[in-house]
Amino acid sequence: MNIIFLLIVGAAAGFLATRFMRVEMSTLATVMVGVAGALIGGLFIRLLLAATGALAGLVGAVLGAMVVIWVVQRLRS
Repeated sequence: MNIIFLLIVGAAAGFLATRFMRVEMSTLATVMVGVAGALIGGLFIRLLLAATGALAGLVGAVLGAMVVIWVVQRLRS
C-alpha cells in the first residue's frame, strides 16, 4: 500500500512541480520526478525537524506572532 501511496503523491507532486516550473514532461517522467522529490523532500524535512525539534516550533510561533502583529497594525491604520 505504501508504494501505491508514494506513486499517487509522486504523480501529484510531479504534476504541480512541472506546472510551477513551466516544464513539459511525459507522464512517466513527471511521476518519476515527483517520487524522487517526495523521497528527497521527505528525508530533508525529517532531518530538519529532528535536528531542530523544539526550535522549529519556536520559530513557527515567532513567525505566527509577527503575522498577527502585522495584521493588527494594518487594522489600526
